Amino acid sequence: QVQLVESGGGLVQAGGSLRLSCAASGRAFFNTYPMSWFRQVPGKEREFVAGISWKIAKTYYADSVKGRFTISRDNDKTTVYLQMNSLKPEDTAVYYCTIGSQFTDYPTRPDSVDSWGQGTQITVSP
Repeated sequence: QVQLVESGGGLVQAGGSLRLSCAASGRAFFNTYPMSWFRQVPGKEREFVAGISWKIAKTYYADSVKGRFTISRDNDKTTVYLQMNSLKPEDTAVYYCTIGSQFTDYPTRPDSVDSWGQGTQITVSP
């Protein structure tokens, strides 16, 4: 059973930066699994934020965060990161780390996620 533990959430002013970390455990060959970040605000569905592939660390971003957020992974540490810069109040949400199925593309839809982390709250004040 894989475990995904997020850290790094909190409160930040608009224009500020935060870095989220997600430590994965319980799954061998971490470097063969794609990873993604999703976020959710109350009353709305979870939405894709960023994904990173397993093979050549190809990345993909939602239009709303492109140019501001950067996803990366450290396979030796079995950890994926989300660097968030130029944060906006509309980035306020609970952010979830996710893992996809082995040897597949990064999950971009909630129904393509294999496992979810517990979530971490990001609040961006005006």
